[in-house]
Amino acid sequence: MLKTEEMDQFQVLEAKVDSLIKFTHSLKKEKESLVEKLHFQEEKIADLKSELETLKGSRDKAKQRVLSLLEKLEQIEITN
Repeated sequence: MLKTEEMDQFQVLEAKVDSLIKFTHSLKKEKESLVEKLHFQEEKIADLKSELETLKGSRDKAKQRVLSLLEKLEQIEITN
């Protein structure tokens, strides 16, 4: 009878170990997926930062052109 109980306990332990292994594999796959998503988001952030810098540069150039035009208009008003 003792041997049967020991065998049952080993089967329970084996089932728990198998379950733990499956859970570990599941977590590993989830981690890999999240790491991949993280890398994608980091690339997207880098692209958006680059685009933002380009837009800021364009905005600054446009601002300078507007200021230049305003100065020219002021000169026209002064001379008239």
